[in-house]
Amino acid sequence: MRKKYISLAAILIVTSFRAVAQGSGSAGITEATSMVTSYFDPATKLIYAIGAVIGLIGGVKVYSKFSSGDPDTSKTAASWFGACIFLIVSATILRSFFL
Repeated sequence: MRKKYISLAAILIVTSFRAVAQGSGSAGITEATSMVTSYFDPATKLIYAIGAVIGLIGGVKVYSKFSSGDPDTSKTAASWFGACIFLIVSATILRSFFL
């Protein structure tokens, strides 16, 4: 019976030390926040670069359709232009939400 009380006391002491050692976690949350926000500037620049490449590809595709006399040129131009605008706006909105 005495061994049970000693082992129970030892377990309580060990778990209480672990609970005190963890703290509130605010330092970890602050570090994680700073790490995540440091990724947004390169990510938005990457999205802008992808938007520029998509715009160039779309411009070439629209020009080739226009040169060949395809009647579907305006629909193609609108879809490529919309894709570029979506990328730029989504990068700007994400940046404004999280920074």
